[in-house]
Amino acid sequence: MAERKGAAGGKSGMNVDTKLVRELAELLGETGLTEIEVEDGERKIKVSRGGGVAMAAPAAMPAAAPVAQAPASAAPVAAAEESPAEDHANAVKSPMVGTAYLAAEPGADNFVKVGDSVEKGDTLLIVEAMKVMNPITADKAGTIKAILVDNAQPVEFDQPLVVIG
Repeated sequence: MAERKGAAGGKSGMNVDTKLVRELAELLGETGLTEIEVEDGERKIKVSRGGGVAMAAPAAMPAAAPVAQAPASAAPVAAAEESPAEDHANAVKSPMVGTAYLAAEPGADNFVKVGDSVEKGDTLLIVEAMKVMNPITADKAGTIKAILVDNAQPVEFDQPLVVIG
């Protein structure tokens, strides 16, 4: 069942491969992803379902130029100067270069705030890398002691993000 779709309902010459769309939709369900996008030449197919954030295994990222961090007085949600540097050694760190988001979408409540209790596997924030939203989860149960990044802040690989005590 191929369909043609274009601007204002006209024909654009793009054939939608419904079999591929169904396979991608099944992949969403099997992997827990909420969005997947594939490109083949000029053809681009994006399949998504509402709610949540997309998750993908981090691919090998090309080395990026260092990103300057915001000053401590502006960047952390919880003041970094209140947490000794050694507390950051056990912080949850970014597995990739990208942009950190503290909430699932603009205007939504943050996933966590300082003082919240979390369980292992709870989503703390998301890092967008190459247009894929990657949830960053708690590696242990505990209490959020500090959030070391601002919403929409660029982050580097292995950068401390959240301290759980």
